[in-house]
Amino acid sequence: MAVSDVHPIHLFEPWQVWPGSYDNPPADGTYPLPGDPGLKITHSTAITSMGSCFAREIKNVLIREGFSYVSDEIHHPASKHAGAAWERLYNTFSMRQIFDYTFSNWRPLLRWWRAPLSGKIQDPYRRIILYDSVEEAEADFENHRSCSRRVLEKARVLILTLGLTEIWEDRFDGSVICLPSGPYVNEGGDMGRYRFRVSRYGENLDNLSRIHEIMAEHNPTCRIIVTVSPVHLWATFRKDCDVISASCNSKSTLRAVLDEFTASHHNVFYFPAFEMATIYRPLLGQTIFTKGRENFHVNEDTVNLIMDGFFRFYCHSREN
Repeated sequence: MAVSDVHPIHLFEPWQVWPGSYDNPPADGTYPLPGDPGLKITHSTAITSMGSCFAREIKNVLIREGFSYVSDEIHHPASKHAGAAWERLYNTFSMRQIFDYTFSNWRPLLRWWRAPLSGKIQDPYRRIILYDSVEEAEADFENHRSCSRRVLEKARVLILTLGLTEIWEDRFDGSVICLPSGPYVNEGGDMGRYRFRVSRYGENLDNLSRIHEIMAEHNPTCRIIVTVSPVHLWATFRKDCDVISASCNSKSTLRAVLDEFTASHHNVFYFPAFEMATIYRPLLGQTIFTKGRENFHVNEDTVNLIMDGFFRFYCHSREN
């Protein structure tokens, strides 16, 4: 037990006090997780993931460690980041749209972009997925919907990693594009129908609640693990604050959302990947960022620390 240095004396579990405070043990490389999380994962548990760049890191480690990672469209380039060709999903709006088009007939008013110069067909709602024709795009998307459904119905554990709160929203129907990027944007495509804004607490919570509602209908036995990605924003579209402040706002908002979301659902579990990377590693005197051009990403040692905590928390050991 840990002891406070105030009157009256309070007794706490070790994970309830700040590592190294007063006479309490310092950080030793083993993140102080609470007791039984109420979720047990074994190598035979069907598990999949989607979300930001960190979802790809989770996928790679789970596959490397021999877990039963559920995936489809494995030859599609967009599937390298997740369980299906969802590509990277940085915000809860894009994530919700995945579930909407997988289990219902979600169709935005403007479905495809055609690049003005090359004529390439681009999917605005999945990050830079390109086709030679609308017919090819439609056929691949219908196949993708089926694959997406198979993965989400088979998974017994779904990991969602949330990245940011900045969105580009269609002014006419409210659909949210992934990013203003790719040949359509680079070749001068008309972006006038979209507006940039910062999404807020309530609407992000609504998106996650809708995802939970859909999964409860189509795969009620699936448990959901949620986390905030420790990968920071590379750039912000905001004009009112710097990129570091914008990244902090995104992560803080999403962390608060996930606290409420987890507390509201018995089958949702929060995993502190963000806290492990951005607070615990520095307490150990260790760096968290990669070197070079993508220094907003976490380095391999940080990923390993996070995933070791994941296995210890949900699997007890890698041998289960």
